[in-house]
Amino acid sequence: MLQSVNGRDYMSRKPVTFSPDTNIFQAIHELLTHKVSGGTVVNDKNEVVGVISEFDCLKAILDGSYYGEVNGTVEQYMTSNVETINADADILEVAKRLLDGKRRRLPVIEDGKFAGQFSIRSILKAVKDFDVPIDPKEK
Repeated sequence: MLQSVNGRDYMSRKPVTFSPDTNIFQAIHELLTHKVSGGTVVNDKNEVVGVISEFDCLKAILDGSYYGEVNGTVEQYMTSNVETINADADILEVAKRLLDGKRRRLPVIEDGKFAGQFSIRSILKAVKDFDVPIDPKEK
């Protein structure tokens, strides 16, 4: 049964992350390069301080266009009110929290530090693996 599937087996351990002082254009470049819609923002102590999404980047571009200069840092545009989750949450709890919060990702915290993230793709992979064995090409 899916409810007993431990999320730890499906979290991304090395997702795209940013520091608060990353230039917004560098963040946009990284999102496009890695083909992801956002990333977790961590400080120099590996603590989660925010998330930056494509929507946040688009806002940065529009704000900059309005004021005549597109520039700034991730910290200026990130969402700083971040919901996090424990790595041992079951997959259905993760899915419910993603849906309820209308989020695409949830940073995982262990001992107060960033340990990885769950994404909608993580959940889809867990469901697929429950029904169909793991395909080595998906790793």
